[in-house]
Amino acid sequence: MATKILDHGKIERNVTLLLVLSLITVAIGGIVEIAPLFWIDSTVEKVQGMRPYTPLELAGRNIYIREGCYNCHSQMIRPFRDEVERYGHYSLAAESMYDHPFQWGSKRTGPDLARVGGRYSDEWHVQHMVDPRAVVPGSIMPSYAFLKERDLDVRHLDKHLQALKWAGVPYTDAEISAAIADALAQADPDADAADMKKRYPKAQARDFDGDPKRVTEMDALVAYLQMLGTLVDTKAAEPVETAR
Repeated sequence: MATKILDHGKIERNVTLLLVLSLITVAIGGIVEIAPLFWIDSTVEKVQGMRPYTPLELAGRNIYIREGCYNCHSQMIRPFRDEVERYGHYSLAAESMYDHPFQWGSKRTGPDLARVGGRYSDEWHVQHMVDPRAVVPGSIMPSYAFLKERDLDVRHLDKHLQALKWAGVPYTDAEISAAIADALAQADPDADAADMKKRYPKAQARDFDGDPKRVTEMDALVAYLQMLGTLVDTKAAEPVETAR
């Protein structure tokens, strides 16, 4: 019966008809996949503890992307036994909900960094950037010693936060106006970072690069790395991820 209704030979020989029917099929499939998304608030389940980056962490993330660190290090632990045993709990979608762009991927030359925060000291990270082979023999990572010599440019951090707010990241007007001061306070051991910590729970404030007299690009990068994977209680968040 279906053969009489649709003459496949005729369709396959008629390029125009084949194109029209293909477009109709793709359109129907697209509507089925996309339309439901307009009736839900978010495709990502929020988990407790997740917050936007502090201005200093955001600056460090910008440096991470600028220097191409993502080419060798993913931030996506897949739910496979070998990955979980090596890197920690698999990555949750909510952990990247404020990333523009996100750093997921499965290609790795170096280890995954999704949960590197707190695994090593600040001194280890600094030495690793200055001379990778001093702490990881056989590493093929290039040296980034120049980051320790470059003062961090904080002039446009408030504008960056504003742009991210337009993209959906829930920065408040107070956080945007205090962006530059918060970035400098987080890396200055003598500064009062109490207000910054209220705005950004679990934020770590200290000298990160070993030179308390300056706020450098190394400070920002280490602050970013030390935050990765530390915001969410993965044991508490796991039921949320598996609920649906």
